[in-house]
Amino acid sequence: MCLTRRGVLSGLVGLAATPIAGRAIGPIASGLSVTSMPPRPWGAEAPPVNLPDPDILVLDPAFGQVNYGNAPLQRVWQGAGWLEGPAWCTVGRFLLLSDTLASRQYRYDPEDGPQGHISVYRRESYNANGNTFDEEGRLITCEHGMRRVIRWEHDGRASVLADRYRGKPLNSPNDVVVAPDGGIWFTDPGYGDGVVEGHADAEGPANPHRHLNPYLDAELTSQYGGLQRQEDHTFRIDGQTGKIEAVLSQKDVAGPNGLCFSPDGTKLYVVSSGVALGAQPPLPDHSIHVFDIKQGRPVNGRIFTDFTVAGHPMRPDGLRADVEGNLWCGAWGPLGLCGVLIYNPEGKMIGRIRLPIGCSNLTFGGPKRNILYMCCGTALFSLVTATQGAGYC
Repeated sequence: MCLTRRGVLSGLVGLAATPIAGRAIGPIASGLSVTSMPPRPWGAEAPPVNLPDPDILVLDPAFGQVNYGNAPLQRVWQGAGWLEGPAWCTVGRFLLLSDTLASRQYRYDPEDGPQGHISVYRRESYNANGNTFDEEGRLITCEHGMRRVIRWEHDGRASVLADRYRGKPLNSPNDVVVAPDGGIWFTDPGYGDGVVEGHADAEGPANPHRHLNPYLDAELTSQYGGLQRQEDHTFRIDGQTGKIEAVLSQKDVAGPNGLCFSPDGTKLYVVSSGVALGAQPPLPDHSIHVFDIKQGRPVNGRIFTDFTVAGHPMRPDGLRADVEGNLWCGAWGPLGLCGVLIYNPEGKMIGRIRLPIGCSNLTFGGPKRNILYMCCGTALFSLVTATQGAGYC
């Protein structure tokens, strides 16, 4: 969760007052921000914010090329249990969202009213998490509850793309992307192996004393979804044959979470949320790893960033690349630091977006693909940018 720490906030006073670069008209912002007392108000009734927005921090001139200084951060909706998996439907011109706690999916129409309109897209999603659209416009979804990856076909059928590996059920597919060659890549950590975002394992790390009953209110998911944890993997599904291949193991990326490709498809970025391999005492590996793609497979793995801000280790979650190759990464940590961190292709942090809560996942949407949508717990935030999202968001 996003924690407030007085020591961190006091150290940010000078940073918050630093002039912010960007393409903006008028004076440098000095109004309310997430670090103000009183804090910044949000929602449809919030007063206009001075521009440039004080919660968009330009750390390098390069960020000025992708940041539109005349646009404010906006909270466009609140009322979910836990938002994840934002994906923009180009044909339908709407944003698809997963609510992992409520086990449903929503459709957000940004053109219906001043703040847009939310409606239910799928009433029972089996604790769906990550979503993406392929080059044919078909929706691909990761389901924690059924522990599978599905694709909705044009005729309305749901095809199961992956639910097992080497005869064993998957853990809880988390995030999914489509590679330029049509391959479907997804991470499979164990975050849905409890009673909140899926169903409990019969035994294992999430149910060590076997006190949790995996069969309560889960007649379908416990029957078809598996009841035992296996090693975490990052998988690739061949777009032509449907063959499932484990391309990264727990040793390569501990607790794989968000993932995305560079715009040209030559690099794969994977977020680690697990315990670092060989760490004594066990410590989390909250880093973003990068791999070169050779012959369609990841090689030469290395740390892209250790994901720290002002010396404080943050926790990365979902991430997306823009057409310039910059990474926009959801970040959890103390208030004043959490939000979105933006890195250039070399791994240098060039900008930050401060939010009142951490960001679980994000994507670019809108007819021009230049609106950044950020899932933040119960709320959805948006920001107009001067760039566009890469790949199939």
